Amino acid sequence: MPLTHLNPAGLHTSPAFSQGIITEAGRTVYVGGQNGTDAHGTITGGVFEQTAQALRNVLAVLDAAGATPEHVAKLTIYLHADADVNAGFAASQEVWGQHPTAITVLRVAGFALPDALVEIDAIATLP
Repeated sequence: MPLTHLNPAGLHTSPAFSQGIITEAGRTVYVGGQNGTDAHGTITGGVFEQTAQALRNVLAVLDAAGATPEHVAKLTIYLHADADVNAGFAASQEVWGQHPTAITVLRVAGFALPDALVEIDAIATLP
């Protein structure tokens, strides 16, 4: 089955990966793990700022696919073991809002980007 690769303008891109993938058969969008990076790949701030930016990045990929938070079936949030989960939750309430979905939160030792405190991926269906 063909795949459509998503790399929305304004997000950091790499030739090694896509920010998201749409499957043609099931009309499912897989949003790759998003860190709190800006368009240049820079990470700044603590867990609140990084969570907010990671969620804005997820929203950008969803938007590029024609989806919204209401279409998300699952979020997986990877949180650095030393990060404040309450700060991450506060950021998610501010950026994501009241869009309930299945969620898994995992505490991890670290990320490929040494300054990263959070990474978020999503699975959504297309309308």
